[in-house]
This record gives sequence, C-alpha cells and structure tokens, in this order.
Amino acid sequence: MKPIVIAGTGLAGYTAAREFRKLDSDTPLVLISTDAGDFYSKPMLSNAFAQGKSAETLITASAAQMASELHAEILTHTHITAIDRDERHVYFDGGDRGYAKLILALGADPIRLPLQGDAVAEVLSVNDIQDYARFRNTIEGKQRIAILGGGLIGCEFANDLAAAGYQVSVIDIATHPLGRLVPETMGTRLRDMLGTVGIDWHFGVSASTVDRTTEGLRIGFNDGSSLMADVVLSAVGLRPRTQLAAAAGLTVNRGIVTDRYLATSDPAIYALGDCAEVAGLVLPFVMPLMQGARTLAKTLAGELTPVSYPAMPVVVKTPACPLVVAPPAMGAAGAWDIQLDAAGVRALFQDASGALLGFALAGTANADKQALTKQLPSVLA
Repeated sequence: MKPIVIAGTGLAGYTAAREFRKLDSDTPLVLISTDAGDFYSKPMLSNAFAQGKSAETLITASAAQMASELHAEILTHTHITAIDRDERHVYFDGGDRGYAKLILALGADPIRLPLQGDAVAEVLSVNDIQDYARFRNTIEGKQRIAILGGGLIGCEFANDLAAAGYQVSVIDIATHPLGRLVPETMGTRLRDMLGTVGIDWHFGVSASTVDRTTEGLRIGFNDGSSLMADVVLSAVGLRPRTQLAAAAGLTVNRGIVTDRYLATSDPAIYALGDCAEVAGLVLPFVMPLMQGARTLAKTLAGELTPVSYPAMPVVVKTPACPLVVAPPAMGAAGAWDIQLDAAGVRALFQDASGALLGFALAGTANADKQALTKQLPSVLA
C-alpha cells in the first residue's frame, strides 16, 4: 500500500498527521522534513526571549518521538527536489517515495527587502527554530536591535525583546503599527503603550541600506536619515512557498491554489497552511491551519469534507498593550466606529446597515471578544 506523504513537519504538517491518525491508524504515513523534524509551536518564537527560553526548551517532542506517536516514518534533513505526478513519486537527494496522496505543508519564506550595503547579509529573520537559535546567539551581549516592519510579528518581537532588556527600534513605512489590521486610533494606542516599555518608532520611512561601521550597523532610510543598531531583524511578512508546486505543474497564484477540500489542480495532491491559497484566501494564522488540518484529515480518511472558516480573531502577543483583532475582509465596504478611554479601545467595523464586519480591541475592551465574535460573518462559510 502506498503511503500518504506529508511534505513539511511544521505546525501544519504535524497537525494534519495527528488529526489523520485519530481517524486512521493503519494507512502508512511518511513525513519529509527539511530540518531535524522536532516539534515546536512556531507562534512561540515571537514571545520567547522575555521568558528566557532557548531553542532547545521550545521543542516539545523530537522527530523520533513524533514518529512513535504517529506510527509514521519521518525523513529528516531531506529536501524534495521534484514531484512526478504521473507516477505519484516524490524525489529527493538519495532516494524517492511513492505516494497515494501527497500533502504539501511547505510553509512560507520571509520576504526580503531590496536592501543595499555591505552588511545586507547580516540582516536576520526568524521563521523557524533554527532561525530563532541563530538570532538568540547573535544578540547575546548586544543591546540595540532594529526591527524592519511594524506588523503583527514585528510588534510581538519588539515587545518581547524590550521586556528582555534590549533597546528596540521599529521601522515601518506606514503611519502606525499594525497598519494593515487596525485603524489609526488603535495603532496610535499600541504605539504609545509599547513606547512606555522603551520601543522607539520610526514611521513613514523604509530602510534602503545596511552598512557596517566601527559603531555597529548603520541603517539608511529612504529620506536620507539613518539609525544605528547592533542587530537588524527583518519582519516585513511572508511569501508562500510555491516553487516546488509550480515546478510540478500545479496551479499557483499567491499560494498553491486549492479548492474547498484543500485539493490542488492535481486531485492526488493537497496543500495546507501558510503555503496554501484556499478558495482565494491566503491566511497565515494558526486557526485557519487547524481548521484545514481537521477537515483534510476527514477527507483523507474517506469522508469528503470541505473546509470552512468561522470568524477567527487573532490575539496579538503584546503584553504592554493586549490586543485582539478581527480585520474585515479585504475591500469590505464600511467604516470604523471607535470608542476609547484611558483603559481601552473598542473599534468596530460596520457596514451601512450597522452589521459588524470586523473589530479591534485593546485593554479592557478585550472582554468583549467573545460576544463580538458571535456577531461576525464567517470568513469562509
């Protein structure tokens, strides 16, 4: 019997395997990992410094332990080089495996800014536990950290690093943090509250150069100004990994294109998680991943099940200013109704009829999360 092969051992790959094993304990299962295959929670990477957690302490199970739990074969440090769709084989250095079904849980790559300068290679990103270990080692004994990007991950790292005692500067072309997720009033509150823990903001500019000097790294901005730092962390977003799928002739767009059953343009191949574009949606968050893994497991076990996404608020891990955001769908028609006081901000995005399409909550307003979530439309019904 040919196995089900899962390409990727991140949260998507391992969750799909776990959910499938709840329904089917017999079908052979093979997971292929480009790294050591250890299990850890990727969302923990952006708030582990203040807790003093090393890469090793974030790992909750080794690849061998996961193989035993899942009754699976796990190939580590293995890079898939090609997919033969006709023969249903994946090829990698040193071998190949046939598959009955193939799940692409490939994740996403950090977007790299088009920087110039002799220290561009020193700009770091944290996208997996190996990156985290490298970054943690690099900042040992350093003080000034500049973060390129004031979005979700940039803000979480900024808060965490500041709480760990580092001097943190955040650079973003927008006018306020979380510019794509929250209205300016909410962004201003976040800016001010994170400012109280020592975070220095630089808005309306973008980094163009990074050069090494005797005093550290000089980051040059597009307006001619500059900033000195010891370490530069890029957190400007992720791009789904589609190269392998495209080389195999699968349909790709922003991500690997799938239908509501997570099937790609080849019915024997599925895509899940950060690499997938599901019914036109690319949602690089934990809740859509978990929904997808559970429904895909049912389909693989013989119960054809379409994925659906309920309203899925995102908790922003910024303890200096706790936030919950449920942004409206892109292009949604409506306006923000904002209530604020010293203890919190309650921002509701409503259409012309008053129907709730999204929200952003801070401080004491977070208590409204559950009630407001019930009023939101499904992301994918």
